[in-house]
Amino acid sequence: MTLIDPTEESAASAFAHLAVELHDATGVEETIDAVVQFALQALRCTYAGIALTARGSRPEIAAVTDPVVAEVYELQLGKQNGPLVTAMRERRPVLIRDTLADVRWPEWAAKVATLGVRSVLDVPLATSRTVGVLGLYSPDPDAFAADDEAVAHILARHASVALASARHEETMAQAIDARKLVGQAMGILMERFDIDGDRAFAVLKRYSQDTNTKLRDVAQQLIDTRKLP
Repeated sequence: MTLIDPTEESAASAFAHLAVELHDATGVEETIDAVVQFALQALRCTYAGIALTARGSRPEIAAVTDPVVAEVYELQLGKQNGPLVTAMRERRPVLIRDTLADVRWPEWAAKVATLGVRSVLDVPLATSRTVGVLGLYSPDPDAFAADDEAVAHILARHASVALASARHEETMAQAIDARKLVGQAMGILMERFDIDGDRAFAVLKRYSQDTNTKLRDVAQQLIDTRKLP
């Protein structure tokens, strides 16, 4: 794939292909990986990465195409200061044309420049449960043109929708798995103590509350050990 001009018909084709790839991804990790690989192919960046945070949690590095991106992220996440943190907190894109000239985060920019990163474009991702940032990096100053910013915004929107869908599917799968575990544990109790399903569920629920343990984990322990916590 070559650099995308958002005004050309090929852009629509490229993003349609990306949408299919994201739809076919089997989980959150695969979805994120598809986004950063597409960014490498379609934009003027040498490195790319994604950081995510769920509500109330510390941002985490979700994907990087090179270890240098992890260093760029860690330099910000530790002190909660930098373009990525700003893009995530304020949900707006942040462009650094040259880390050697930018004065907004001088200490961070100086360290990043020593890593060989001169241009930075951080674009926010947002779903109902997650806030994130797609980070694009180049060793060249002033690497990102207006077209690149437009493509990055389109990519971010695709990524946000795909990420929300992947997270929903994983949540549903976990819920189904939990119901299966609880059902299996109830069966064990019903057979051992000759009780009905309602009573078996009440027993599991009571142990869950008394031990401050998730119902799913109580069921898993009973299945594994044949004992309740």
